[in-house]
Amino acid sequence: MECQKCGKELDAWDVGFYKKLVNRGAADCSCISCTAAYFDLSEDTAWEMIRRFQAQGCTLFPPMKDK
Repeated sequence: MECQKCGKELDAWDVGFYKKLVNRGAADCSCISCTAAYFDLSEDTAWEMIRRFQAQGCTLFPPMKDK
């Protein structure tokens, strides 16, 4: 799957972040960079949000990678 905005190849992190913020049932997604930009967030803030979502038990993301 590719980002609907920039065409970057998406990974589970991109898809999980998009589905968490936009629509869990989305078939087309955007990368973390494009999703963060849409919501006027920095990428660092996006990664902080992902860590927080995981700590709360969200299963949309794989186990945390080093970021």
